[in-house]
Amino acid sequence: MSHTTPSAAAPLIVIDLQTGMFDGRFEPPIHDAATIAERTRALIGWARRSGRKVAFIRHDGPTGDPLAPGAPGWSVWAELGQAVGEPTFGKAVGNAFSNAALAEWVAGQGAMDVVLIGAQTDFCVAATVKGAFAEGLGVTVVSDAHSTLDSEKEKAPAIIARHNEAFASQGARMTTTAELTQS
Repeated sequence: MSHTTPSAAAPLIVIDLQTGMFDGRFEPPIHDAATIAERTRALIGWARRSGRKVAFIRHDGPTGDPLAPGAPGWSVWAELGQAVGEPTFGKAVGNAFSNAALAEWVAGQGAMDVVLIGAQTDFCVAATVKGAFAEGLGVTVVSDAHSTLDSEKEKAPAIIARHNEAFASQGARMTTTAELTQS
């Protein structure tokens, strides 16, 4: 994986890293949850130090879902350290850009590209990669800062690796947490 740096205006978009993805109360935590939280905090720190904006995406599940509005798993995972003034955009489908306010916010930053991390790799992250491209944005995916759950047919590490290849083939710039935070 070659070192690539997103543009100076590219905001960090943290997708669906909500309490329910980490606490294990209703479902198992996402694969490698503690490491994903650590990398997310490192990337948020990098974004802030480099003058980039950070936005959080929150999945608003249906009534009865662990990620339903007001449910214990719904809020952004507090241990990530979301700062006052860093917006949260809700969505009810996979693509974060289904909320038009996100695209408006990105445009308001003067950004032509975005940096994406979060959960779940094979659902909301994949849909948001496609959604960002549909908005005409360049996409950088941090390959080691998104995660998912095992499926019946495939373990999470294989799902993540397969999607990293797909993201790259779709035209996403691929990088790692270490490459970004040390640049």
